[in-house]
Parts: sequence; structure tokens; C-alpha cells
Amino acid sequence: MSKILLLGSGELGKEFVIAAQRIGQTVIAVDSYENAPAMQVAHGFEVINMLDGAELDRIVAKHQPDFIVPEIEAIRTERFYDYEKQGITVVPSAKAANFTMNRKAIRDLAAKELGLRTANYRYATSAEELQKAVAEVGIPCVVKPLMSSSGKGQSTIKTETDIEKAWQYAEEGSRGDIVEVIVEAFVNFNSEITLLTVTQNNNPTLFCAPIGHRQERGDYQESWQPAIVSDKDIAEAQEMARKVTEALGGAGLFGVEFFLTDEGVYFSELSPRPHDTGMVTLAGTQNFNEFELHLRAVLSLPIFEITLEKAGASAVILAHGNSNNPTYSGISAVAALPKTDFRIFGKPTSRPYRRMGVVLTHDSLGTNIETVTEKAKEVAKLITINL
Repeated sequence: MSKILLLGSGELGKEFVIAAQRIGQTVIAVDSYENAPAMQVAHGFEVINMLDGAELDRIVAKHQPDFIVPEIEAIRTERFYDYEKQGITVVPSAKAANFTMNRKAIRDLAAKELGLRTANYRYATSAEELQKAVAEVGIPCVVKPLMSSSGKGQSTIKTETDIEKAWQYAEEGSRGDIVEVIVEAFVNFNSEITLLTVTQNNNPTLFCAPIGHRQERGDYQESWQPAIVSDKDIAEAQEMARKVTEALGGAGLFGVEFFLTDEGVYFSELSPRPHDTGMVTLAGTQNFNEFELHLRAVLSLPIFEITLEKAGASAVILAHGNSNNPTYSGISAVAALPKTDFRIFGKPTSRPYRRMGVVLTHDSLGTNIETVTEKAKEVAKLITINL
């Protein structure tokens, strides 16, 4: 069996470890703090700053993994090329991990090299450059740090007075050594979708049914599967996803985000790993959830097909304050409900808006997806986090 070094040990990593444990793989979970969710179910753990290349080198040499699986952005990803040369498989590939940890590399690949339809965009490394970039792309626009996760540092500029505040917020939310932002023209979209795309070493690329989602503060609040998308838009999104994942190489599950507009499909972002919106697959919407798909692709286990089994939705359980010992109320009420499930991630501390768990609802295929999603939203309100 293989040894996997998991870089990043949040809730997505935890579900990946559970999938790996079920088929006998060994996982060492790594994060910057002890008792992170994935560490609670892994064979071993390391606590390091993953932006420290020497520390990364040290634990790779110590554990001699077969696979390195990144789960977050804040990693010294340029080290991955060396690990590949040592014969370690970086998931999905060193190029994919390096490009997608930085919004600049992936956006330039999509827009300039592959010619995908994207929002008009510019980059800025100072408040003055941001002012100039906003003038070029126009207001309203969206500002995102090139290195960040879960919407941190992301804001919308609606008037010129927002520019200075947007830069300060991006500085606070940025990960990495240099603060640089991407400024995107606002896309007038009808909806957003995630297309989970599975690339395989010796088999065809597969697509999950589209997942719809709603965001607040740059972070997802609810997701649902299947999203209602026209055949034309699905075909366009799949073609874009195929092009960009092929260009990045390797095997694994990618979360590819798109805007659906009256003019067609716009490429938005890409994650080379299970996607937070894909937690809806834990509701049994597919024959394999996204974590199982990622693992099977990584291990070169053939995936014959991905089938949609149910309609489902997820809604996040958020903390509303700081605690070093969060406890939960309302779980019994949720457990008593039909066609409902939940996950508590086991994060040792809470802070405002931190995602602490998720509620899952499901129903038979053909059920109105808005009804399933509304139920998830309402059920999530039943669980409160005590500080």
C-alpha cells in the first residue's frame, strides 16, 4: 500500500484521509497547528509552516512518501518540481499544484494560452497599481489576492472610495511573501457552478453532474447537485475544463468554477483537489463522493463511470465568535430529521465565520433542487456553536 503526505489538514483533507483509510493507505497529515481535522484520523502528523521550504524538505525526507497531496494554497509549491525528480508523485502534478496555488499562473494559462473566455483582468502589487487597474477594468470589479483561500482578502469595489479599503483587506488575507492581487471586471452572471473534473492516468477524463453554489464574503454558503444547466452550457464548460486540466497534467480531481451568463460560459477559477462546494457529494448524490474519486484517480485505480444517484444539497455551519473549546447544540434535532445528515469537522478552535461543519440533505432525482437546498439552509440554523 502507498504512503501519502497530505499537505493541509482541514475538513476536506479529513474526508480524503477517511477515504484513503478505507482502502488501506497510510496517510501523514501536515498543517500549521496541532489537532487539525485530518490529523484526527491520519496515521501520523507533522506541524510545520508549509511556506518554509527547508521544513518541507525535512518532512519529505523523513517520511519518504509515494504521493504528496496538497489540500491548501499556502505551500512552497516550487519545491514540488524537485520532489517529482526524486520519484515522488505530486498530485495532480507539480505543474498543476504550482500553477493553481497562484491565481496569476492559472488565469494567464486559461486566458492567454488556452483562449478560454474569462472576465477582463489586471494585476496590482500596490495600492497605486490597484487604482490604475480598477480604472482599466472598470467599476464594479472584484479584487482577490493571488495567494489566498476560502475567500480570504476578497472584496468587491463598487465605488472609488472602496479601493484603499480593498487593498488593505487583500493584504490581510494574502498568503505568501509578496502581496499581489488580481482585479477582475464584474461578470453579470446568472449563476455559478463547480464542475468536478476527474483526470486519470490511463483512462478518459470524467465529469460529475454540475454543482450550483452561493457565496458570501468569497466563501461558499450552500451548494446543490445537480445544478440546472443547459446542455449547451454543460458542453462548453466540459470542453473548457478538459482543456485546462489537460494543460496542467497529472491525475486527480479538479474543482473547476464557471460563471453562466447570457453570452455563454466564463472560466473563473480552478482548484487541483476536492472542492468545498463538492461536500454536497457526501449526501450520497453520486456513486463515489469527490474524495473517493480524488483518491482513486491518484492511485490510478480505474473509475468506470460517475453516476448521479440523488438530488442533494449542503449548507455550512458557521461559528460566530472566538472559542478555544467550541461545543454544539441542536445536533439531536438534526439527527431526527429524514433525508438529512451532518458533519462536525472537529476544529479545535472557532472564530467568526469559520466553517465548523456542514448539513447535508438529499431526495430522489427529479425533486425540485431549490426545495432540497432550502431545507439544508433551514436545518443548518438548528445547530448552534457555543463559545
